[in-house]
Amino acid sequence: MNTRRRVLPDGTVLLVRSGIADDAPDILEYVDAISRETNFLSFGPDEFGYTLLQERAIIREYEAADNRLLLVGKVGDALVAMLTFGGGPRPRNRHTGEFGISVRRAYWGRGIASALIDSLLDWARASAVITKINLRVRTDNARAIALYERKGFIIEGTISRDIRIGDRYHHHHVMGLEI
Repeated sequence: MNTRRRVLPDGTVLLVRSGIADDAPDILEYVDAISRETNFLSFGPDEFGYTLLQERAIIREYEAADNRLLLVGKVGDALVAMLTFGGGPRPRNRHTGEFGISVRRAYWGRGIASALIDSLLDWARASAVITKINLRVRTDNARAIALYERKGFIIEGTISRDIRIGDRYHHHHVMGLEI
């Protein structure tokens, strides 16, 4: 995917581009930081667990696949957002996949997640492979649900007790969009 420059409503310039292996150190720092900023993720602090070499290999797998995408969002030199989409590995499910997205807390509410999702949707529509995009979102993450609905995703079901943080369980909506 080509680099996109987007001026956000507050005047911030966001660059959205595909991740490359050289981004691995920044991605690992970013993931560590966001794991400490929110509990809406599927992992917490010190749970991500990839080494620099492993992260570079993962990024190369994204680069080589026609049904996977890793996007980074940068403001200046700072990595402020990331989106990953993984399509299925077999012929029967390679047309569909799930994405995850995160934004640094200091940048919430500026339209960055929206910009990354728009890039994902444009990529998927231009793809000769992807015809369905899915996601999971905690049922108590109203802002994210509203964003996904604005983008055309619909709630297709709910998974109870899908995440456990301490002694508390959280449910997920499964949302989807046909391309």
